[in-house]
Amino acid sequence: MKDYGNDTKSALLAKFDAQKITFGPIMFQAAKALRDLGILEYLMKTRRKGAAIEEVAEALDLSVYGVKVLLEAAISLEMVLVREDRFFITKTGYFLLSDKLTRVNMDFTHDVNYLGMFHLEEAIKNGKPEGLKVFGEWDTVYEALSELPEKVRESWFGFDHYYSDVAFPEVLPVIFNEGVKKMMDVGGNTGKFAIECAKFSDDVEVTILDLPGQLKDAEKNIVANGFEQRVNLFPINLLDAEAPFPKGHDAIWMSQFLDCFSQEQILTLLKRANDALDKEGSVYILETYWDKQAFEASTYSLHATTLYFTAIANGNSQMYHSDDMRKLVEKSGMVIEKEFENIGVSHTLFKCRKKK
Repeated sequence: MKDYGNDTKSALLAKFDAQKITFGPIMFQAAKALRDLGILEYLMKTRRKGAAIEEVAEALDLSVYGVKVLLEAAISLEMVLVREDRFFITKTGYFLLSDKLTRVNMDFTHDVNYLGMFHLEEAIKNGKPEGLKVFGEWDTVYEALSELPEKVRESWFGFDHYYSDVAFPEVLPVIFNEGVKKMMDVGGNTGKFAIECAKFSDDVEVTILDLPGQLKDAEKNIVANGFEQRVNLFPINLLDAEAPFPKGHDAIWMSQFLDCFSQEQILTLLKRANDALDKEGSVYILETYWDKQAFEASTYSLHATTLYFTAIANGNSQMYHSDDMRKLVEKSGMVIEKEFENIGVSHTLFKCRKKK
């Protein structure tokens, strides 16, 4: 791993940044309240002339006190600025209000992670997703998905799908340029990729491998799209290292999937994929590697997402460095034939084949 980070900021700035961290959870809730109570939206509408606290309170039927404390917090959050006692939304405030990526991330942080992160230290010590117990008793979040509260499910899938959906149009031509006829979608979730494959190619047959609970949601979506004749379901506990994958596929797809497992588990998954793959077939791995990001904001987000895996999802996986995955592909008996960079928001696609 190459060098990362620096320690060049002044002591004064470093101490200020330390205070941002210490009060971060409180200020996060202030930012969310500013968004959800309509304060940012009102400031957006009045962005040319700004708005006084009393005007905002009256327009939104909120107390002057409530609006005052939130807007004063927003000054430190740099979401607003003040000119002659009138508040104006800033670029940061605009992104918190209107940017889809920011909204998806904030909802995911609040609804899926916030309460469970109280148990992060416990999760680190025990190697288990101790934060998941705020929702119920499961070993992993994947077993829980069909039973989580609706708002939590909505934010979880919103986060998951936002990052994968924008990548699909870019990867489908790459995959089907190989003349793929039988595709295996490992960890197919709600069936979105399988459905996109069926739409893209009239000749492809897709088999989704996932937990029975997940496949129920996938089946509904597949039937609704009229692809039940070409998209098959294969219930499997992917954590069972002795459970083989079905054979006879010329392409195996793993999208935002392997980051859900420990390195030891990833190796067993890749070995089973290698065993199931036709001789001239390919395994496609689509992941967001933190070392492959063009922007600091992306790296920051991925490091934070890793802690979701630690405390909520399963206690032993993460958003990986690309070198981690390369080593695991090599150990599994495959080689990376080609790498495709800058897919979708922040993805890298590995095209892998059996070693010859």
